Amino acid sequence: MSGGQAPEADPAGGGASGSGTRPSLSPSRAGDFLTCPLLYRFRVVDRLPEPPSPAAARGTLVHAVLERLFDEPAAGRTPETARALLAPQWDRLLAEEPELAGLFDDDEQRGAWLAEARDMLDRYFALEDPTRLEPRHREHAVEAVLESGLLLRGYIDRLDVAAGGEIRIVDYKTGTAPKEEYEARALFQMKFYAVVLWLTQGQVPALLQLIYLGNGEIVRYAPDESDLRATVRKIDALWRAIERARNTGDWRPRPSRLCAWCAHQAICPAFGGTPPPLPQQAPEPATSVETERPAVAVPPQADGPPREDAPAAAAVPPQPGAPGEV
Repeated sequence: MSGGQAPEADPAGGGASGSGTRPSLSPSRAGDFLTCPLLYRFRVVDRLPEPPSPAAARGTLVHAVLERLFDEPAAGRTPETARALLAPQWDRLLAEEPELAGLFDDDEQRGAWLAEARDMLDRYFALEDPTRLEPRHREHAVEAVLESGLLLRGYIDRLDVAAGGEIRIVDYKTGTAPKEEYEARALFQMKFYAVVLWLTQGQVPALLQLIYLGNGEIVRYAPDESDLRATVRKIDALWRAIERARNTGDWRPRPSRLCAWCAHQAICPAFGGTPPPLPQQAPEPATSVETERPAVAVPPQADGPPREDAPAAAAVPPQPGAPGEV
């Protein structure tokens, strides 16, 4: 889904309401709260619709092409094949979400947009040789439960497993690589996925790889167990902050340069607007697993932070010498 609607709240979030299900969090919704608590509220609590955007739709299209590229035999994974997949994948998206047709005023505008998508695919082939890769999973649903009871869930763009068993998590970004001061924020999503795999498979992924198709750069990071324990602590602290905001109703805005890309400026206090009243019974602050891409465009430097066949969950492995400590 490219994003005509805000992501729906996950029905698994109603544990406190007596449904017996768990609250859950995805990397994208965690990123929303870190960016702006009010944005999180609009998307998860109010579930406000957001208009589709050309950038978000292009991200969905490019991801779809790269996923389906690996359906081809290795020798057939060429730039020409990828370009040939653009039109049918765009037709599929239009059939699923007809409102996407309204993104463009005319054929010329749509043609320029498709040309940008082709350029991103060409950059991909300058960064990787897909004829030498056999991913273990694509658009892979993952989930795990922390000792705190929080369910982590999401979609990994690509999961590679080497002959020796080493795991590489790969995420495609259709923006440009972030500046160094924003790199940690971009890696948080990847560490989130790494935590889930660590808990479910008992193995720390060897490499986290972000492929930025906007400018043809790759960011790589090799995590260790201490990294992942720290990420668990950060996620738990973040969830406590979300619960406090829900209990107090204090979903304050956090103005930043990202506001320029927000669909909710008209009702944001930071821009003189008034948010709608909170729902009578606000849903638990659970989050959805996004189907593919974010619902609205984000600036190139901040292109962030995706089915129910996820692996069984596991608790956080206890730290040696300190049982249960995370």
